[in-house]
Amino acid sequence: MIPHHADEAQQLFELESRFAARDAFPSDPGRNTEAKMIEFLKAAKDMRQKPLVIAHHAARSATGLGVSGQDTPSEFRQRQQRRTGDLRRLRGAPGHQAGPLNGGARGGYGNHPTYGGFDQMTARVGGLWDSLLGEGRRWWITATSDSHVHWTHGGSDFWPGEYSKTYVYARQDYADIMDGLRNGRIWVGTGDLITSLDLTASSQRRSAAMGETLPVSRRNRTDVDIEIRFRPLTGKNANGDHPEVQRVDLIVGRVTGSNSNLDSDTNPTTKVVARFGPRDWREQGREYVIKHTLRNVETDLYARVRGTSTDEAEPLADGLESPWDDLWFYSNPVFVQVS
Repeated sequence: MIPHHADEAQQLFELESRFAARDAFPSDPGRNTEAKMIEFLKAAKDMRQKPLVIAHHAARSATGLGVSGQDTPSEFRQRQQRRTGDLRRLRGAPGHQAGPLNGGARGGYGNHPTYGGFDQMTARVGGLWDSLLGEGRRWWITATSDSHVHWTHGGSDFWPGEYSKTYVYARQDYADIMDGLRNGRIWVGTGDLITSLDLTASSQRRSAAMGETLPVSRRNRTDVDIEIRFRPLTGKNANGDHPEVQRVDLIVGRVTGSNSNLDSDTNPTTKVVARFGPRDWREQGREYVIKHTLRNVETDLYARVRGTSTDEAEPLADGLESPWDDLWFYSNPVFVQVS
């Protein structure tokens, strides 16, 4: 994504003409390599107007759960560790979500499926995303419409915003929206299951929201209060449905520092620490509010939230079910730093 400025079209043209794998004529296999990716990130970093880079459908070439395809955990780590550019976002929910409506795979994931419409790198609790977060890396997830051909015209896509949405906490301003995307003030959802989501952690009169860090003292065992606020859909979504949230999960993992195994894709400390149903949240105006306390916090951690319209304890591998019957939302994390 190119920042909004007078020469943004020229900047995009320069990057695509120099680096896009399909732009070279005659074709150049060297463009579809990790070395070329690093070169691109270096060039992007050195630009006065810095682009925003998102890794999309990262596990679409994977052949199994926990099996790396074209994109590997070590590549994500090395790209960030070399400080070559701003690549710290995964496209958690890929496009092409309407595939099952025409007998195809959701997201175009023909080798190994998505889970509740989300890439396995995001959907698996304690998986790659949690592994990166557990190292203290600020990695964020987004969603996309990625609309090529609408499913009613024989394709596998919804219209932009018809099904998947990325919400950014920002002013109605190009620069602030880009800043929100860079700094994790983001949550994502499908099927308009909800229309707003807030996640905050607070302790001793301090608080932090998505993408932010809450500092707490090590001197005394500190409780951290988690508050989740979400607003349900009041009307109907693009399918004419009025979906309802059946459950909200609070997911917590420890931040333990860098992993010497660059190909690690697990964080065994990450768990669903609490599950909430309709009886567990209270109505406050147009929102529902959930409160939970993490007792005696002594180590660095992060907390994130997901919710669903289903009764699945964990998102199941997607088949040919209608995507409208399998809706999820995910927050980005809030961090707690103990010192």
